Amino acid sequence: MGGYGPPPSPGYDPRAQAQGDASHDADELRKAMKGFGTDEATLIRILSKPDPLQMALLRNTYNQRHRRDLEKDIKSETSKWFQEGLLALVRGPLMQDVHLLHNAIKGLGTKESSLNDVLLGRSNADMQAIKQAYHQTYHRTLEADVRDDLSLKTEELFTMVLSATRAEESSPVIPQDLERDVSDLHQATSGKIGNYQITVCSILAHRSDGQIRAIAPLFQQKYHMSLETRIEREFSGHMKEALVLMLRRATDRAMTDAVQLEDTMAGPGTRDQLLVNRVVRIHWDRAHLDQVKRAYAHRYKRDLIQRVRGEIHLDKHYENLMVAVLS
Repeated sequence: MGGYGPPPSPGYDPRAQAQGDASHDADELRKAMKGFGTDEATLIRILSKPDPLQMALLRNTYNQRHRRDLEKDIKSETSKWFQEGLLALVRGPLMQDVHLLHNAIKGLGTKESSLNDVLLGRSNADMQAIKQAYHQTYHRTLEADVRDDLSLKTEELFTMVLSATRAEESSPVIPQDLERDVSDLHQATSGKIGNYQITVCSILAHRSDGQIRAIAPLFQQKYHMSLETRIEREFSGHMKEALVLMLRRATDRAMTDAVQLEDTMAGPGTRDQLLVNRVVRIHWDRAHLDQVKRAYAHRYKRDLIQRVRGEIHLDKHYENLMVAVLS
């Protein structure tokens, strides 16, 4: 489990950036924001394309070449959800996660969806990177801030998640361990109260995605009920949402992302903050984005981009940015 796992995802090593020359794009960005008015189309065209390492190169090139701060320039030149989307892109995946966590924790109440989105189902390497960047940015530990914000069993669950001690994906699925986990989960979700809940938290927080993918069908086969249904019956509130998301992300991440995107648009109004965060997060991995689009079409019998376009069509710049990021 220790320091021998795979490296963090692209964009989660703050020292890494792409090789190459981003000066042309940096100059175009500066030109798009200089003087009177803003060339939004150029901002969209340039900032929707880079992968995480290319974005780090572009941001650093802009800041050094023009002796300015790209984030600050975007803040002063744009507004509303268009601005939020551009900033999420420019920060890159690691610093956007750190920003979202800080916003979720500070002030009254906890923005539970943001905490769940950023922290659940993450690899050990990514979790360590997030904790380190959070500490460097805010001079506080993420563990302490999350602990202060949550209560009782939910706090214990997130403490386990933040410990970054999951089995790595390379860990084998051992049949005896699998049988024991399934049996323990069944006992813990059989209507008993108290410490049994922590058994469920511990298994989902410490097993790899591959192990959880093996646990779920075996549970169904042995007890003729899905593990998700059992969790939904036995848990409530934030704890239930967190455990269900951990289970879903492990078993089918692309479909889970597709459902989460639809959740931001279903019903009256749009949950714009979550829509922006989720669209940008998914787009950093192009292969995964393609899987999410296919999963969305399979589940909802419609095209994801057309759905987003129809949902936010009243704000053209925001619409065009989200479409470009998903394309």
